[in-house]
Amino acid sequence: MTTAASDASEARTPLTKERVFETAVAYADEHGIEELSMRKLGQELGVEAMSLYYHVANKDEILDGMVDHVVGQIEIQPFGDDWKVGMRRQIMAARAVMGRHPWAIGVIESRKEITPAFMRYYDTVGGLLRQGGFSVELMHHAMHALGSRVLGFSQE
Repeated sequence: MTTAASDASEARTPLTKERVFETAVAYADEHGIEELSMRKLGQELGVEAMSLYYHVANKDEILDGMVDHVVGQIEIQPFGDDWKVGMRRQIMAARAVMGRHPWAIGVIESRKEITPAFMRYYDTVGGLLRQGGFSVELMHHAMHALGSRVLGFSQE
């Protein structure tokens, strides 16, 4: 004989790190990043906040995961003959994603660690600059000059 509690736990989608990040992104999209807390995220997932700590160390790990999830949505544009056209396409692809997640800009700026998706994206941008004939040193300077524009927004 099964109980209502066991039926509910069997029907519940398993909690995973990726599900925590996806839900946190969706929550921030709907309510704003300022409203995100471990308690509210737990409620959104249908678990106690303490259950989240089996999958993430703390809120900083959630924020890093959210950045990785959002930046991972930026479609990597194919390299073409004209690096400038490729760079523009890449920046516009980033801009489209950042437009869907307006809170992400502030979170990206607050992070101390570079996530894997972020590194993949910057590697693509660096590859476009190298394709354009930039030396490694000049590429480094160009990345600093472009700053946040590479991610489709301007800090100014």
